[in-house]
Amino acid sequence: MPLPSKAVILLNPDPGAYLPHRFPFLMLDRVLEQQPGHSARARYRTSGSLSAFPQTLLVEVVAQLSGIATVERQGDGGFLAAIEHASFGRSPQLGETLEVSAKIVKSFGRLCLVEGTVRVAGEELLNVTLTLGIGPL
Repeated sequence: MPLPSKAVILLNPDPGAYLPHRFPFLMLDRVLEQQPGHSARARYRTSGSLSAFPQTLLVEVVAQLSGIATVERQGDGGFLAAIEHASFGRSPQLGETLEVSAKIVKSFGRLCLVEGTVRVAGEELLNVTLTLGIGPL
């Protein structure tokens, strides 16, 4: 039986395969879904290694996932270029599992406009629009 002509993209659930970040700054625990150049979903469980989880770190969580959503292959680099808009709900509590999503709205050259959210059990903690640069500075 012939193989399908469309290449199959395998998802690596380890965010460290896509990002240069390592503990303690790697915020994502597991990549749940990735559609390169389109969107990604991930999970992060806040841990006792942080005495508190500042809301501003939620933007970094989305920025890291945005890097995973925008790259076409593992090892591509990127950087947070701008935060266009951010609206915050309550602060996450230690031990909560954060559901993170990022969707590319448009791309222009090396820059991507990304909309992201962070939720806990359906409750929105962050809605953010940011610009991400792809490749080295």
